Amino acid sequence: MKRSRGTLAVLDGTTTAADCLVALRHVAEPRHLVQGPAIVAYERAFARTVGVRHAYSFATARVGFYALLRALGVNPGDEVLLQVPTHIVIPNAIRYAGARPLYVDCRRDTYTIDLEQAERRITSRTRVLLLQHTFGMPADVEAALCLAERHGLEIVEDCVHALGSTYDSRHVGSFGRAAFFSTEETKTISTTMGGMVVTDDARVAASVREFQASCAWPSAPLVARYLVKLAVYHLLTEPRLHRSARALKRRLTGFDPLPVATTEEEQRGGRPPEYEQRLSNAQAVLGLRQLARLDANVAHRRTVAQSYEARLSQLGLNPPGRTQKADPAFLRYPVWVENRAEAIHRAAPHAVLGTWFTSVLEEAFSPAYGEYEPGSCPQAEQAAKHLVNLPTHPRVGPRAVEAITCALAEVREARA
Repeated sequence: MKRSRGTLAVLDGTTTAADCLVALRHVAEPRHLVQGPAIVAYERAFARTVGVRHAYSFATARVGFYALLRALGVNPGDEVLLQVPTHIVIPNAIRYAGARPLYVDCRRDTYTIDLEQAERRITSRTRVLLLQHTFGMPADVEAALCLAERHGLEIVEDCVHALGSTYDSRHVGSFGRAAFFSTEETKTISTTMGGMVVTDDARVAASVREFQASCAWPSAPLVARYLVKLAVYHLLTEPRLHRSARALKRRLTGFDPLPVATTEEEQRGGRPPEYEQRLSNAQAVLGLRQLARLDANVAHRRTVAQSYEARLSQLGLNPPGRTQKADPAFLRYPVWVENRAEAIHRAAPHAVLGTWFTSVLEEAFSPAYGEYEPGSCPQAEQAAKHLVNLPTHPRVGPRAVEAITCALAEVREARA
């Protein structure tokens, strides 16, 4: 087996050393740290990238989703169909709007929503179908649009994993009434934290724009911490440093001066006091830089995914399926393994395997905090026990692909 030159982390988008220098320059010269002209420029560039007319930035994708629920007139007592596995912050936003999350199982091949089960769970109170493109694999958009038309539902696309993915040669995020994206530190592009709402609907756009204007600006110290975190994480995920960096992080458990992506309150289903916030100008500068490199970023991820698929097939392991007409831009490459702990152990010299999702509601202290009923979505519950996800980001090369896939093959051989 060829050895990789260090331990790859999954925690890396397309951040470069030059991005880090730009971030730190804004910390040192904070005149345009919070407010400035880059925000509108970034929103316009994002809209052009997706192929829609309107885009509005927020501190997080979850706040953007909440804004969309308000814009669509979702009221207390209404229902929103959403798949599991997902992240706790998604049903939280639904509950903050006064609505009820109506959970639907995933498909076993693509880990996107099971639309047949979704249709069976529709009631007279169901208003929205949330269409999640899991790991960057587009859901069956055509079937979802037909289902929504039959039942008078609004479609919102969850593109948190899927910037750059296409369906029928169109970018995801351009099919439903609206969509939201994430630029949090683990996503395709990273502004450390951040989200974007996109839509072609003028009425929805006006409502989201009004809501955005009502949101608070982040404090300058918080923005500075985001920018420092971007630089620190870029350094510590360098393959030659990552193993020792993880060891240090374990020793410092409980002490992390950098801002976290999900608060303990959110993990328990609660609403943080400073939930409704905007994106800063300095973060928009970073977003613009990384959007300019998106095509190369996505092309690399597709090349890595194709290499994983070829190697896994050669080794007798099953790669994920693909929806017809879909061209994924894999944020991470999911693989079903029988023994996740052993797979993580075998791959450890080469890469830190991602463990999205170890719960049907990622990061929740318990799925009960999101009002999930155990046993209602068995495929997702099994996926939460067996999925690992492989890195696809720009630091992953052919040597890493070979080493990681060989490690997974060793797990299978050890069980034989």
